[in-house]
This record gives sequence, C-alpha cells and structure tokens, in this order.
Amino acid sequence: MTPGDVLAPQVFAVTRADLVRYAEASGDHNPIHQDDDVARSVGLPGVIAHGMYTLALVGRAVAGWTGGAEVVELGAKFIAPVVVPAEGAAEVVVSGTVKSAGESLVTLALEVRCGDAKVLGMPKAVVRA
Repeated sequence: MTPGDVLAPQVFAVTRADLVRYAEASGDHNPIHQDDDVARSVGLPGVIAHGMYTLALVGRAVAGWTGGAEVVELGAKFIAPVVVPAEGAAEVVVSGTVKSAGESLVTLALEVRCGDAKVLGMPKAVVRA
C-alpha cells in the first residue's frame, strides 16, 4: 500500500435480522434498533442500525483491504443514522484511500455512506504494515 492508493469500495447490506443478531451479541437491546414505532417516537425516521455495528462494517472493510492486518486504531464520529427498512436492506458503502504508509503503520482515510448520506464523520483506520 502506498499513499494515494484508492481502495475498492466495500458494500454491505444491513437487514433487520442483522440488527437482531447484533443486539444479541452486543447486549444493546435499545428498541430504536428493532421497533419502528419507538424509533419514530424519538424523532428518527424508522429503525436504525447500531452505530457500533456500522463501525464494525468499517472494520470488515479494512480487514478485507489489508488481508487481516492488525488494526491499531479505528474510529469515527456518528453523524447520520443508517435507516434499515422492514423489508430488504440498507446498503452501507465503505471506501477509502491510503493516506500515509510508514515502515510499520499504514493510515487509511475512509468514507462511509448509506445512499447519498455520509453516516460516519472523519472515519480513519491505522493498521500495522
């Protein structure tokens, strides 16, 4: 990986069943992730994906690009929800470029979108080269 390399976008389909499985694995059973009425009652457009689930998809993309290299840093700001429809899936697209590459660390500048919206702000990953 060299600075400026563009990484092939990774596309993830997020379904309501994924949210149920994530809730079980994480222990996060907040009903905004499973019940449209509850989500709307707090001002959301509908059921949304867990923010940490969205960030986990970024981790999957990074692992795919780097062959499973050790992740030293992974972070972002949650700036917009991933709204997951009752039928079908929401599509999360993770793309990126190599920002810097040193002897031991590679920094990736990332973009994470769902439809036309950026859902994570300033997403970044650092991996051991």
